[in-house]
Amino acid sequence: MKVLSQNTAFGGMQGVFSHESEACRSEMTFAVFVPAKATKERCPVVWYLSGLTCTHANVMEKGEYRRMAAELGLIVICPDTSPRGNDVPDELTNWQMGKGAGFYLDATEKPWSDHYRMYSYITEELPAFVSQHFRMDMSRQGIFGHSMGGHGAMTIALKNPGRYKSCSAFAPIVQPMTADWSAPAFEKYLGPDRSAWRKYDACALVEDGARFPEFLIDQGKADSFLENGLRPWLFEEAVQGTGIDLTLRMHERYDHSYYFISTFMDEHLKWHAERLG
Repeated sequence: MKVLSQNTAFGGMQGVFSHESEACRSEMTFAVFVPAKATKERCPVVWYLSGLTCTHANVMEKGEYRRMAAELGLIVICPDTSPRGNDVPDELTNWQMGKGAGFYLDATEKPWSDHYRMYSYITEELPAFVSQHFRMDMSRQGIFGHSMGGHGAMTIALKNPGRYKSCSAFAPIVQPMTADWSAPAFEKYLGPDRSAWRKYDACALVEDGARFPEFLIDQGKADSFLENGLRPWLFEEAVQGTGIDLTLRMHERYDHSYYFISTFMDEHLKWHAERLG
């Protein structure tokens, strides 16, 4: 593991690290905030998955999570959104595909399948790696994210209900199979057979029987992507009668930016802390 930076914040440590990933066949960068409490005991872990065009740095620099994470004794891990490097395929003029747009899935189509295995990276490789280096309680994990990362968090939680004890999202893409900015990427990553897309679509997963106890979703009503990309009401419809508890909060005047995310970050961390014990 390479140490790229380490800084003291709220009595804890904010670090940025990199390592060679077998899943993504590239060097991957991630950020970790470790509260002071972790010097004495293992702490619960919350994974934050970022959105399209982002890296680990967006939430680390603008998400304003460290004060509350330190107070609650939470380790916060912020992975990158895709593989990186000169050998990694990309579409330079398409921000919805390639680098920065991994969609937290395992690609099956060439040339993407050689590197774009973000689902395996987030759920298997990175947890196994970080647990060797930080004092974390892997029996208490939560996951949340923004936009594409909200999609990732929700689908990962639905497919791994025994691993994660909490899940929330800021402005998630809840039905990427039909959203304008994700359906074309799904076809390139996963092929034309839409049945293969369903395991990476929160609404489809629920329709197919996947369950997770509860979700918290915050969505801004002034979000320019609300109607064509996000559409949280579709997930609200999907969970009706399933036993899944959904708290969907729609906020006047808030958009898709980190001003919105930082406003409600404390409430999300408290949500996770309550469920992680």
